[in-house]
Amino acid sequence: MEKPITIRRRFRATPSTTRPRDPPGPPSPARDVALLPFRLVYSLYATTLFLTVGFSALASALVLPGLHRRRRAARALARVFLRGAGMGLSVEALDRLPPGQCVIVANHASYLDGLVFTAALPARFGFVIKREMARVPLAGWFLHRIGSEFVERFDRKRGAADALRMLRNATNGHSLVFFPEGTFTTEPGLLKFHTGAFATAARAGCPIVPAVVRGTRAALSPRGRLPRPVGIEVAILAPIPPPPGPPAHRASLLRDAARDAILAVLGEPDLTCCDDSDRPLHTEHARSAPASRS
Repeated sequence: MEKPITIRRRFRATPSTTRPRDPPGPPSPARDVALLPFRLVYSLYATTLFLTVGFSALASALVLPGLHRRRRAARALARVFLRGAGMGLSVEALDRLPPGQCVIVANHASYLDGLVFTAALPARFGFVIKREMARVPLAGWFLHRIGSEFVERFDRKRGAADALRMLRNATNGHSLVFFPEGTFTTEPGLLKFHTGAFATAARAGCPIVPAVVRGTRAALSPRGRLPRPVGIEVAILAPIPPPPGPPAHRASLLRDAARDAILAVLGEPDLTCCDDSDRPLHTEHARSAPASRS
């Protein structure tokens, strides 16, 4: 029998979570050298496990009929990988997800984020992904088979067509997951949010559900370092219903409210605010909304 992922019922933000964690001390070169053989062995193991799980996912996407069955298989295999790689996943307040249609928006810290949310969320959710991934051999085909939506980031005409397609799917009751930063950086922190997710929710009349992922940056660093067996946490925050007003105005309000909610509990700096060395404590919330409107 499959061992379930740890699910905690409620996530409580405390005043201490609004302040970024203190940075770790300087690395010890001698310790890094001593641990390097173990990290290389773990990296080889994790890569082999990922390839094994990946080919199993491709096979299931090929033979299983029905989108929901393929998504359930992808979810189970994502959990197998995280558990096998020693990246224990804890999901907090999953019961905050509305029973009907919604749009989830989350911070983006690592290439692992999509896999983590696949493992954490029910199979009714599809992901919105940059169109470049559609051209990656095998990966693009697999993402299409599990109902992912591809969005063009550089061609405005193509991007507008993708946005209309997403909107049609949203108005048909589909629930979607966005990473509204659109990318991630080597430094911890929250980037500016793009409005696509929030315009989709505003026009579909469905709530935005902010979510926070922690641990993926350490598990698979954007700096290109070797993977590490680090615990990962996903926290589902309180849903934000669409406010009254025209769609464009509602989208802006949803964007700012969701970004403030994520920033308040993420424990990382606001990268649209100012240089981290210049940022006074407890000013992230006050400055994040004006910065995200630019």
